[in-house]
Amino acid sequence: MSYTTTIKEEIANIKSTKSEMIAELSGFIRNNATVSDGTIILTTENEKTKNRIIEFLKTVYEVESIVEIKDSLNFSKKDLYLVNVNDKVELILRDIGFLNDTGIILTSPPNYIVGANEEIRAYLRGVFLSCGSINDPKTSRYHMELLIFQPEEAVFVQKLLNIFDLNAKILNRDKGYMIYIKEAEKISDYIKILGANNAVMYFENVRVYRDQKNKTNRLNNCEQANIDKVFQTASKQLEQIEIIEKNGGLNLLDEKTQIALQYRKKYPESSIKELSEIISSETGKPLTKSGLNHRLRKIKELSEKIKKQEQKNN
Repeated sequence: MSYTTTIKEEIANIKSTKSEMIAELSGFIRNNATVSDGTIILTTENEKTKNRIIEFLKTVYEVESIVEIKDSLNFSKKDLYLVNVNDKVELILRDIGFLNDTGIILTSPPNYIVGANEEIRAYLRGVFLSCGSINDPKTSRYHMELLIFQPEEAVFVQKLLNIFDLNAKILNRDKGYMIYIKEAEKISDYIKILGANNAVMYFENVRVYRDQKNKTNRLNNCEQANIDKVFQTASKQLEQIEIIEKNGGLNLLDEKTQIALQYRKKYPESSIKELSEIISSETGKPLTKSGLNHRLRKIKELSEKIKKQEQKNN
C-alpha cells in the first residue's frame, strides 16, 4: 500500500459534522466530477474514499449512488470506481458551491463553504482525496502535490493552504496546475491539517531518522576532510624535513626546533594539536599549538632557503 493510500484511508475514518461533510464534498466534487445529462460522475481508485463519498451524499442529501467498477487505464492494476449520482443533482451542485442559483458554474466556492477553520480543513481533505499525493518519506524525496485542472480553483486551494503557512506553490502543467509543497516540515503540517495523525507520526519518525542520518554523514565527511588536511600538512612538513636532512641543515636549527622536527618524524599522522600535546607530555615542557606552529614555520623557511640555493647552483 502506498503512503498516499495510507493517508487517504486514514482520512476516510474521520468523523465529520454536516457542514464539514458539505465542505469535503465540495472539495472532492469540484476537482473530480464530470456533470453530464443530469448526472454527477465521480471517480476514485480508493474503495474507502468511494464509500465515504457515498455515505456523505446519503447523509446530507438522502440520495443513493450507483457504483460502476471499471478497469483502470493507468496501469495501476487497481479497479476504478465510478460513483453516479442521478437524484437531486442541481440541489447538490448548488449546495456545495459548484453552481450558483442561476445554474452558472462558479470558479470558486462561496465563502460559506469554507467559513470556519474546520470547514477549510474538510475542503482540503476533499481536494486531497480527489487529486492529491504525497511521496513516502522513507523511499523518496519530500514532495506533496495536488493536480487541479482549473486555474481559479488552483489559486483558491493555494490560498487555503497558505492560510496555514504551508508555502504552497503552483506550476503550470500540460494537463492542469500542480500545487506542491517540498519542505518536509510543511508537508508534515499539511498531513496534520488533513487529520491523518498516524500518517503524521510515521512521517515525523522517518524525517527525524533522515535528518539524523544526514547530520551523521555531514560530520563524517567533515571528519574525513580534517583527516585529509592533517595528512597533507604532515606530508609537506616531512618533505621539508627531508630536504634539510639531505643537505646537512639540521645544525642550522635551534634545539627546540630540532626537537619539533624529530617528533614530527616520529608521529607523522598526528595533527598539530595532538603533536604539541605529545611533546609536552614526553618532554615535560609545555608546548602550545601556537608554539609548535612557530617551530614548524622555521623548518619550512629553512627548507625553502635550501631549495632556492640549490636552484641557483644548478
